[in-house]
Amino acid sequence: MVREYPHQRHLPPLESGDRLTRPEFERRYAAAPHIKKAELIEGIVYVASPVRHEQHGKPHSRVITWLGVYQSLTLGVDLSVEPTVRLDLDNEPQPDVVLFIEPDAGGQTRLSSDGYIEGSPELIVEIAASSAAIDTGIKKQVYRRNGVLEYIIWQSYENKIEWFCLIDGDYRLLSPGTDGIIRSGVFPGLWLAVEALLNNQMVRVLEVVQAGLNSPEHNAFVQQLQKQE
Repeated sequence: MVREYPHQRHLPPLESGDRLTRPEFERRYAAAPHIKKAELIEGIVYVASPVRHEQHGKPHSRVITWLGVYQSLTLGVDLSVEPTVRLDLDNEPQPDVVLFIEPDAGGQTRLSSDGYIEGSPELIVEIAASSAAIDTGIKKQVYRRNGVLEYIIWQSYENKIEWFCLIDGDYRLLSPGTDGIIRSGVFPGLWLAVEALLNNQMVRVLEVVQAGLNSPEHNAFVQQLQKQE
């Protein structure tokens, strides 16, 4: 988060379990440059633990590689890594990855005057290691309530990926097809070879997402986004 608030010396420290308003959370976060990641979920502060390579850093990099290829070839769609997202007055998470339709192309989010994402990204990905209970519990409820259309949780200790889609106000689990591929309903052409991603077979992951990018539905999606601009 950008450190941009004055009068920071006299603020109490930011600690997990604090119950704060969003403006107070932002003030204390700005005054704590040693904290690399903190979130406000239902008015409660969660300061992230140090990140382990195998359980978090490596899966995170694979997801960014997969989504980065899709985003780079889908005009009107943007990608961000660990951005602060202002969802509502009690929730300001910092998701591991967000993929969203740009505001000018008809997306759900907007950029604030100070550069933060406001509103609900269409897709959020969380790498759930030490944070698994939060990511699969209270945070999932917050994302559902705020209208995040698709939510992917990679539970790294179990080496399991769950991809949820918001249908009629509830999250429904998307299942792979007979070919082992999950296809996004919100981002046409965003295809995932689940087992390949879990097993670090990135050549296969990229082959599948490239096939999705070459599909007629992806082409139609890009044309639709361009008409919105």
